[in-house]
Amino acid sequence: MTVKYLLLSYTPAAAWNAATADTPSEEALAAFAGYQRFEQELIETGEFVSSEGLGHPAVSTTVRRTPAGPVATDGPFVELKEVLASFAVIDVASQERAVEIVSRMVEVLGEPMEIRPIMGEDFAA
Repeated sequence: MTVKYLLLSYTPAAAWNAATADTPSEEALAAFAGYQRFEQELIETGEFVSSEGLGHPAVSTTVRRTPAGPVATDGPFVELKEVLASFAVIDVASQERAVEIVSRMVEVLGEPMEIRPIMGEDFAA
C-alpha cells in the first residue's frame, strides 16, 4: 500500500516580485532544470503523480465567509514572509520515503517544503 503526499514549496515573499514573476531568473531556471531531472527519476520509479507552479499571490483571490455570505477579495491580504510557490503530489510507500524525496528537492531548489498526507477514502463519509 502506498500513501499520497502533497508537497508544498515555499519561497521568500521578498524574493518574488510580482512585476517580474513571469520572467524567471537564471538561478531559478538552473534550479528548475535540476528539479526536472529529479522529477524524471520519480516518474521512472512510479512515485510521481503531478506538480505545478502557482501564480504570484498578487493575482490570487481569497474567498472568506462573512455574515452576509461568502465574499471574494483580491490577494491573500496578510503580511507574508513566505508564499506558496508550487506543489507536487507523490505516491510513496512511507513518510520516510516522502522525507527522503523532499530532502533532495530542497537541496536542488533551496527553498523550504511542507509534506502533507492526502486524506484517502478512509476519510470519506
